[in-house]
Amino acid sequence: MGAPVKVACVGGGPANLYFSILMKRVDPSHDITIYERNPAGSTYGWGVTYWDELFNDLHRADADSARAISESSVRWDSWVADIRDRATVTVEQGEAGYGISRRRLLGILAERAESLGVRIEWEREITDQDGFGDADLVVAGDGVNSVLRDRHAEHFGPEFHTGQNIYIWLGTTKVFDAFVFAFVETEHGWIWCYGYKYSQEHSTCVIECTPETWRGLGLDQGKEADSLAILEKLFADILDGHPLIGRAQADGTAHWLHFRTLTNRTWHHGNVVLVGDAAHTTHYSIGAGTALALADASVLAKALYQEKDLETALTAYERESKSKLRSPQRAARYSARWFESLPRYIDRSPMQVITLLGQRHSVLQPLVPPALYYQFDRIAGRVGGLFGFGR
Repeated sequence: MGAPVKVACVGGGPANLYFSILMKRVDPSHDITIYERNPAGSTYGWGVTYWDELFNDLHRADADSARAISESSVRWDSWVADIRDRATVTVEQGEAGYGISRRRLLGILAERAESLGVRIEWEREITDQDGFGDADLVVAGDGVNSVLRDRHAEHFGPEFHTGQNIYIWLGTTKVFDAFVFAFVETEHGWIWCYGYKYSQEHSTCVIECTPETWRGLGLDQGKEADSLAILEKLFADILDGHPLIGRAQADGTAHWLHFRTLTNRTWHHGNVVLVGDAAHTTHYSIGAGTALALADASVLAKALYQEKDLETALTAYERESKSKLRSPQRAARYSARWFESLPRYIDRSPMQVITLLGQRHSVLQPLVPPALYYQFDRIAGRVGGLFGFGR
């Protein structure tokens, strides 16, 4: 599309912020406004992860924002699996992992976008498309509960698959040196966490269990403070006396959720296009959500630059992004299933559990007895060598 375009971006998340940066770098005359319902500097979540491959892509696309992201990130080279009272195993990763505060990431991208001439209207709630009559393109990056997508649900065809397990997204002042998986057995079943640092002062700690364990431990009944006290006791070994930090709901209860995997039949309708979590979600256990949102932004900006008309550009964007998404979607599906099937694996020897955990994306693993799969993995010479987290 050769001429400057007017773009309305609904949602001030990573996808829309990065898309606006890339569009302005291609042509500063593009007229771009981002509408975000929350105040500047407010966001949910704690830290997000990324890997070397993503950083290299960011550096090629916009070195200034990539440099700022790198300077605000922390790095780890290994992961640790801790199975209470049985073993603690450290495994070296094939590539470095990085964490960054979600708030800091959004701040970097917003500052960069505004420096290039993008307008950001904070605390602007968008409930329909009526205010965008003169926009050439409307980018719906307003999350998994996208208002614009749901207004045209019959066309986009959103489908949700709700996971069996229940989880809570927490922070902690314990700074983990490696990416940590910790498994704790209780009289009501297993409960586990994923922990990773995202600054020099804080880490993210996602805790997951079955609904039966959740109810058995009383996590369904108390206020958030009560839940945090129970969890701090269960994970005392890895927290080293540090507290867990939550974000209570309006009534003071803990923010426990079932993960919802979203797919859409199509990603564009007229001049409206979906990006990021409005288009797709992948289970948090592969740590790819932010990377995939930024990838959407890059592919969309490239398609708009290369194609002559809007419909052709949006079709090209959807085709390429869906193609890139297939592998992480499959990995996320099998990763979530591995944790939902934890009893199948957790009673094996510690080395077998660690190896099976590292290979949890495998299409083959659910079909083969765990002991046989472990032997196959040893024969293939890959024991402990293929973590693949976030790929």
